[in-house]
Amino acid sequence: MLQITSTLSIPDDELTCTFVRASGPGGQNVNKVATAVQLRFDVRNSPSLAEDVKARLVKLAGAKMTGEGVLLIEAKRYRAQEQNRADAELRLAALIQKALVKPKKRQPTRPTMASRMRRVDSKKRRGAVKRIRQSKKEYEE
Repeated sequence: MLQITSTLSIPDDELTCTFVRASGPGGQNVNKVATAVQLRFDVRNSPSLAEDVKARLVKLAGAKMTGEGVLLIEAKRYRAQEQNRADAELRLAALIQKALVKPKKRQPTRPTMASRMRRVDSKKRRGAVKRIRQSKKEYEE
């Protein structure tokens, strides 16, 4: 069981771990032992998460999400299989914790009268500078 928060946990039967060969350091061990972990979590069909959390998780996951709605996390940082599994589970938990936070609703605001006046004054000043810099050929004829 993967504990996310004190109230939310994901049962092990919702998580699928497969082990593959990893690239990188490890000498001949790299060619023989499958130490990298691919952790799969079916977000769309998970009964553990609420619908709004699922939507935020899909958005946060981005390219880690497959077309079928499965979140794929690959961990190959360590040379040991168990460390990589723990790393993948930790990253999944962090991603779900991020998705649990509801975004703050934007409160629409209006500009103050003083800020509108400042904006108009600066536009008038700029217009006056441009008028002064215009060529005087129109007036010479």
